[in-house]
Amino acid sequence: MTQGVVVGIDGTKQADAAAEWAADEAVLRGTGVRLVHAREPWPESVAPFAARASEEPWAEELLARTAERLRARRPGLSVTVRFIPSGPVPGLVAAAEEGELLVLGSRALSGVAGYLVGSVGLSVAGVVERPVVLVRDHGDVSPRGSVTVGVDAQQPEDAVLQFAFEEAARRLGVLHVVHAQQLPTYGTLGPAMVPDVRLAVAPEIERSLDDLLDPWRAKYSDVTATARVVIGSAGVELVQAAGDSDLVIVGRRTRRSALGAHIGSVAHAVLHHSRAPVAVVPHD
Repeated sequence: MTQGVVVGIDGTKQADAAAEWAADEAVLRGTGVRLVHAREPWPESVAPFAARASEEPWAEELLARTAERLRARRPGLSVTVRFIPSGPVPGLVAAAEEGELLVLGSRALSGVAGYLVGSVGLSVAGVVERPVVLVRDHGDVSPRGSVTVGVDAQQPEDAVLQFAFEEAARRLGVLHVVHAQQLPTYGTLGPAMVPDVRLAVAPEIERSLDDLLDPWRAKYSDVTATARVVIGSAGVELVQAAGDSDLVIVGRRTRRSALGAHIGSVAHAVLHHSRAPVAVVPHD
């Protein structure tokens, strides 16, 4: 059995939620889970041996305790553990390459600010060449249920659609495929200025979206895939369209340059505001 799902833990509630979600996902995939704790590097001014001596026993106990909990709740699940001293970002990036999926926790903010994806989560999700799932801590985080994926009907990405259909197939559920159409400024000025073009735009794009999905529906016949076109900012509209979905999926263009942002504006908005776990899928 392969260690298909890798999850980073650090003792927080968000990491605990991520571990639970990862374990359920591993059961659906028929794989195992690898728990990873990547230590924050200590500065040279701190006595390195003393720091490591105090960190490792705590991390090993955390890993062992979490593994025992996951196994107890899911008999037969393979859970392995690993302590990585090289730092969170390089450690998690390297660990992700050993599995099919990386899962991390993400903490909530109050009010309308949404959710905070820390620098580690954003950095890792922006460079890992595997799908990365960010999980919130808000009660039930079971991976079973409906799935929502954001796509561009004009420039669809097979990697994103394949991941979405496979996740929906594992859950024997519904896949909501959403295309967000950002209209030109004049298209939102109201009927006093120009006719409302939304009624004309949405059906045409929806037909294109249905045509795009037909081969995928044939391949994944157990999945009920719905197509929907929404008008407005893609990130905001996708979060709203996801509703009560149990997983939201967005694409991320693979960038191997060290310069510039590696998480696009749509993925960034969804990561910060979706209540559901968010999967970021890299594509060329």
